[in-house]
This record gives sequence, C-alpha cells and structure tokens, in this order.
Amino acid sequence: MTAEELTNEGQSIAIEGEDITPKKDGGVLKLIKKEGTGTELPMTGDKVFVHYVGTLLDGTQFDSSRDRGEKFSFELGKGQVIKAWDIGVATMRIGEICQLICKPEYAYGAAGSPPKIPPNATLVFQVELFEFHGEDITEDEDGGIIRRIVTKGEGYTKPNEGASVEVCVEGVHEGRVFDQRELKFEIGDGESLNLPPGVEKALQAMEQGEEALFTIKPKYGYGSKGNVQFNIPGGATLQYKLKLKAFEKAKESWEMNTKEKLEQSSIVKEKGTQYFKDGKYRQAAVQYKKIVSWLEHESGLEGEEQEKARTLRLAAHLNLAMCYLKLQEGSPAYENCNKALELDENNEKALFRRGEALFVMKEFDRARADFQRVTQLYPANKAAKSQVLLCQKHMKEQHEKDKRLYANMFQKFAERDAKREAEQQKEKKENGSEMEVEENGAQEQTA
Repeated sequence: MTAEELTNEGQSIAIEGEDITPKKDGGVLKLIKKEGTGTELPMTGDKVFVHYVGTLLDGTQFDSSRDRGEKFSFELGKGQVIKAWDIGVATMRIGEICQLICKPEYAYGAAGSPPKIPPNATLVFQVELFEFHGEDITEDEDGGIIRRIVTKGEGYTKPNEGASVEVCVEGVHEGRVFDQRELKFEIGDGESLNLPPGVEKALQAMEQGEEALFTIKPKYGYGSKGNVQFNIPGGATLQYKLKLKAFEKAKESWEMNTKEKLEQSSIVKEKGTQYFKDGKYRQAAVQYKKIVSWLEHESGLEGEEQEKARTLRLAAHLNLAMCYLKLQEGSPAYENCNKALELDENNEKALFRRGEALFVMKEFDRARADFQRVTQLYPANKAAKSQVLLCQKHMKEQHEKDKRLYANMFQKFAERDAKREAEQQKEKKENGSEMEVEENGAQEQTA
C-alpha cells in the first residue's frame, strides 16, 4: 500500500491503494471502498456493466454515468476503454465499489482529452461493478455459444474454414468430463471426431495460444438427439474448455490463382463424396461449399478451364442439394437446385431434386410440375413418374383436409350466427314484454 498527499490549488486527494499494474510501476492504484460478493472475476472479452464517477486530482468532476442515470458497458480487455479500466475492472467482484487512481500513461496520456481532461492528467475514478457475462460469438447473436477467455491469445488472425488446428479439448456436461483429448484436424472435419458444430465455430473465433471456456447450447451442440458415445442426452447444454495451441490457415479464394482453385476444387469434391458415402452430410456440404466459394465469381476463364469450372460448380450445387435433402432441409436444397439450373437449364438431377425439395417443403403442386417436366424431357425416368403420382395423392389429401377444415369452419359460423339470432329474438321478446307492462301500468294510472 502507498499513501501520500498531493495538493493542487488548495485541494487535495489522498493517493493511496494497491498497485495492480502487471509491471508494478504504480500506474494504477486500487482502493476497495465496498467489498463485492462471490469469487468470480470478469474475464477478457466479458461484457461488464458499471457505474462510475471521474474526477481530476483537484476534485473537479469531468464525467459521471450516475448523473446520466444509465450504466456504462464495455467488453473487457478489448481496448474499448482506457488501460486503467481494463486492468482495474478485471480485479473486481459483483457489487464491489473501488477507487482507481490512474497515471496519464494508463489514461489519456500527454494529449489528455480536451476540454475536460488536461494533458498529462492523473485521474481518479470511483467504479461500481453490477454484472458481467461472456461474449456471444454466434453470427446471429442468439446466445448459442458464449465465450469467456481464460488466457488471451497472440496476434490478430484466426482459423478459417479448412484451417489445420492443434487443440486441447475438454467437454463437460453437468459437472462430468465426457471428452478430454489433444487433437489435430481441419476445421470442417470435426464431426468425424465426434465434436459438436459449436466447437468448430468456437475455434474460428480464437487466436493462437488462447485458452477459453465456452457454453454451447443444444443448437450448436448435439441437438435434440444427444450423443450416445459420450452419454449426452438430447437438448443438453455443454461446457468446453479449448486451448488453441497452433493453427495454419487454409488459403482464401483471393490467395489462389485459377489453376490452384481448380486443383483444390477437384480434391475437395472427392473428399466431400467420401463424407457423403459415410453418411456425414454436413461435412460433405462443407467441402462442396468450398468449390462454390472458389469458382462462383471466377472471371476470365476460357476454353478447357471454363468448362472444367462449370462442371465442378454444377456438381457442387447438385451434391449440396442432395446433402440438404438427406438432412430434410428443403429450402437450401431448393436454392442449390436453382443454381444448378442456371448452369444447365434442363439438368435431369437438378429438376428432380428441386421437385424433392419442394416436396419436403410441402409445396406439392410445384413439386409435381418439376417431376412432370422430368418425365417430359426424360421419359425413361420412372422415379419421376412415381413422384408425380405421390404428389397428386398428397394434393388430394390436402384438398380433402381443407374441405373438412372449411366445412367445420362454416358449420361453426352457422352455429354462431344461429345462436346470435336466437339471442336477438329472445332479447326482442323480453323488450316487448317490458313495454307491454309499462303500457298497462300507464293505462292504470290514467284510469
């Protein structure tokens, strides 16, 4: 602990507290005014919610969240606030109130922050921590994967789809460690190692050397089916501790020339086909999507290269459609069939699979139209003829169902109207009786 008195224009603030800087250079002194609760501290990347009052050494207040009546929030350790705050708030517990005395090099430096904060100013903050929670790393920010960083990584690059990673994995469910391994694999191949999709998404958000805790909801875990091998029930939320020891990024599209893109597309096509044969449809889809990303916007192709690229793209979209059909996901299957038909407008497989996609989507009329077109263009396709009959059967069933629905609806309307009419008649009758009584009474009074 240190304590001294600095005087500025007749006013003074006690410079005291514990040096909490990593370098122990006295740049940030912390004095606890009110103890917090619990033992858990915020981690790098956590979103923290605080109230604060900031003053100069002479006691002049330059900022206050309390005066604004609104808590201030930021992501810890991301450089969104002055260094002193990233250091100081990381040492606080929920409910704690502390004083942070921050030297210029940990605040606004030689420049200050005019007009309220002069150059080379030492600042005093009173901070209260209300809550903190992990970082949501999902694209949709749906809370499905929450990260809390134990050890910050190095550098700024992160693994991409197809990157080779070396990682330590520890999976926990309800306090039980069910998976503990050191693995080397390519991002996109995780399913073959019995890793849930959320783990691969988590790895793509990490830096080399980073160690982090992830809470993974069922959508990104093992879903409603669970995992038999690890004895994980359906709908389980999982916790994973991951350490990304090393990785090598896969080449991005812009890093490859046309020849490399065509060569790599042929390689991943075979890889995807093997996944498909093994029933690993999502992994197969990852490989086929690489072909699309590499070749879809490739320009300047001529002759043999142009035809090879077209053939690979066509195969990728057809195979993607088949993967999504196996997964009973009609909409993306339908979209990939349309992409295939842009490349070959009368392609038999594309028309047939688009019909299947529409069937999955319960659009039987449109599905029948696609199957009928297949039978017209390819009369030998017996499967399409069968599908036409199946669509007609479902259309008839749907029509009968609609008829019953509407019949019941009309019956209910009729019953409601009849009931309403009966009530109205009853009301009229009752009103008529009341009027008759009133008239009789009036006659008696007149008599």
